[in-house]
Amino acid sequence: MKIISGIYKSRIIEMPDRIRPTSDKIRESLFEILKNRIEGASFLDLYSGSGAVGIEALSRGAKKVVFVDNNRNCISVLKANLAKLGVSESSYDIYIKDCIDILSRGGFETRPYNIVFLDPPYYTDLAKNTLIELSGCDILTPNALVIAEVFKKEGLPEESGVFKKIRSSKYGDTLLEFFRK
Repeated sequence: MKIISGIYKSRIIEMPDRIRPTSDKIRESLFEILKNRIEGASFLDLYSGSGAVGIEALSRGAKKVVFVDNNRNCISVLKANLAKLGVSESSYDIYIKDCIDILSRGGFETRPYNIVFLDPPYYTDLAKNTLIELSGCDILTPNALVIAEVFKKEGLPEESGVFKKIRSSKYGDTLLEFFRK
């Protein structure tokens, strides 16, 4: 998989086995939507997998990315990808944790976040449950944007916790759902 744009443009990153990565088309569309919000942003990448979305954010000028995944193989691949690209260790943090568990405990040391991206496994209630847990955390800037990638048949409610859906974009079998407080 290639990084689409920014300082790591066209660089190839590895993918862990048995994950469903965010496609190039969806990442390109996502970052086109976010283009005026990425520079200098603090970005939280939940269910990060290979880190493709968070690395794309760094490539496009995010100040800090926090990657969270509970799969040790994914974290190993993520670390290798960051090292291969030569990403400064000061620009990211990595947590090998369950996303809902870490949110239920109040979040992370690095905060607040301007953008949160979550891409949990499909066919679960993890996206909805993560939004609910995120609602109870004080880790977002006042105008933070939360984006969930979900299967098209798993669309999220218009309101979830303190969040209200402001946009939904469909790409084949995938929905990107955008929320604000």
